[in-house]
Amino acid sequence: MSEWLVLAIAMALVCAVVFAFTALRHRRVADDEDTSETPDVIEYMVMMVGVVYAIVLGLAIAGVWEARGAAEDSVRREAQSLYEVTQRADVYPAPVRDRIRGEVNAYVSHTVGVDWPRLTSGEGASVEGGELLGRLRGDVTHQSPGNELQAQAYQPLLDHIAAADDARHERTQSDASTLPGVVWLGLVVGGLVTVGLIFALQIRRSGRELLLAGLFSALIVFLLFMVWSFDAPFGREGIDSAAPFEDLFPALSLAAGR
Repeated sequence: MSEWLVLAIAMALVCAVVFAFTALRHRRVADDEDTSETPDVIEYMVMMVGVVYAIVLGLAIAGVWEARGAAEDSVRREAQSLYEVTQRADVYPAPVRDRIRGEVNAYVSHTVGVDWPRLTSGEGASVEGGELLGRLRGDVTHQSPGNELQAQAYQPLLDHIAAADDARHERTQSDASTLPGVVWLGLVVGGLVTVGLIFALQIRRSGRELLLAGLFSALIVFLLFMVWSFDAPFGREGIDSAAPFEDLFPALSLAAGR
């Protein structure tokens, strides 16, 4: 089921609950109940709870957004470093150059075709990816430069491989959820309390009040959905977050996706 369909269903259900609860409360209200005014203390409590929850929700959104940005940056550095290896290997003889590029291609194909579905499903990256990158590092390390041009390219090649390895470790360590369970508990409970306090203001069944209550409840659901979606740094389905690899190695990415 699509994430957007889940969001639409959740928003519709919350609005339906708010409308149904308001209608039920209106039917059971006493005839002599005065709903023309709301006590000042209730308005103050509703305002304070709303402000505090907005701050917490904003911090949660900023946290997951920053974590996703860091994950995307590590993917860009990993793909760019490997691309530089394939370009700088051009100074070596054809057999050596083809072997280095073949090892890079094997690593990229494995990363996009095997590791990414595992990352988006929460399983974590496979061990084979690290082995492929270690094989590439060992091959370049033990390749003695045959001339001055190769000698000049030797150290940059090792540096780019080291940068790709470092970015890979960052990627494999940032695939988990950013927010701990206690934060999620606070966000969900806080959302329920914030929406529930709407009824403390003694809303009636007028069109304007029901519309505002429904929109407010739908907004809370949307913001929680946003936090949940961004809490997966590499997404929850598909391999869209592997775009840097697909851009720099288009042929390999298409073959791995089949």
